[in-house]
Amino acid sequence: MPRVALLTNFVAPYRVPLFEALRNRVGQLRVFASTPVEPNRTWKSYRGGLDVTIQRTITLRKRWRDAAGFTDVGYVHLPYDTLAQLRRFRPDAIISSELGLRTALAAFYKRLYGNVRLVVWATVSEHTESDRGFLRSLIRPRLLRYADAVLVNGASGARYVTKLGVPHERVTLAPYTTDVAAFQSARHVAAASPMIRLLFAGMFVERKGLLPFLSALRRWADAHPDCPVQFTIAGDGPLRPRLEAFDAGAHLNVRILGAVDYQRLPDLYASADIFVLPTLADEWGVVVNEAMAAGLPVLGSRHSQAVEELVADDETGWTFTPENEDTILQALDRALPTTADVRQHMGTRARQRVLELTPDRVADQIATALCLSPQSS
Repeated sequence: MPRVALLTNFVAPYRVPLFEALRNRVGQLRVFASTPVEPNRTWKSYRGGLDVTIQRTITLRKRWRDAAGFTDVGYVHLPYDTLAQLRRFRPDAIISSELGLRTALAAFYKRLYGNVRLVVWATVSEHTESDRGFLRSLIRPRLLRYADAVLVNGASGARYVTKLGVPHERVTLAPYTTDVAAFQSARHVAAASPMIRLLFAGMFVERKGLLPFLSALRRWADAHPDCPVQFTIAGDGPLRPRLEAFDAGAHLNVRILGAVDYQRLPDLYASADIFVLPTLADEWGVVVNEAMAAGLPVLGSRHSQAVEELVADDETGWTFTPENEDTILQALDRALPTTADVRQHMGTRARQRVLELTPDRVADQIATALCLSPQSS
């Protein structure tokens, strides 16, 4: 049975069910992570029953101005013991996330030892990669030449890597997934008032588009005083003081919960009517999977690949372009006046759509890219 090394930044809680499903399809899966969890994440490190090794890593904090106009802060991890770890583990196949140093070292290991299958997990979209600089555009096509297969989130990611020279037959779709059953089991709590309950869960950073969306939402609420709106915002981050200071006016109620434990999220979704993701750039947005599994229609930005792939206008939700306030207002005009029956019908369709993206199904896709039998052991 094959030994598979999975190289990644850290193990997010929503990734654990997928990694465990993949482990059941190989002889041995070892996850090599650069850090237990990144400092800007609000949830605790959780590894389930996975075999995880934390690498020796240099981590750099990076701040940049995106072409979309927002400032973002992230972390660049340089795991310098990758070659030594791979030599000790002796994998038959390597899955390497992203297109940086760890993938370069995995490609070098493949050149040294030959009979190793390299799968690059490119969690990208055209929008998130639109302004990544000359050096990356020079290096990435060369790195991808060593890949026997490339995993992407969706159609946008596939278009991006094929433009870099990856043949279509080497591209495999592996969308973000999570334990959808846990969110499916959430029991929706009926509202005690006619107020429409919106929910956001995520990081309080500029990239998530919360402040522009709040401005549009207040404008809509002021123009529709007969349709009260409550917007619950769960999470944490550097924008929290500005969100707390936001003047919501007389007809919009804004609740800021702070960080919520991942295990409590199903109950949080169950208390809402519509989930909101106003992101300015997201390679996916797994909160969309979670909300749809919980039976919520999604009011979402087209700059989330999850929204692009999963949300159909007026069927499973409503979409908008976040940098254009008029399109936000138009989406609010369609979403907020809907009746509870219509929202329930749309939520049922949303749940049916996302339940196809189970950890087992995506693990099968990855097993196919690894040239393994996609059958659980």
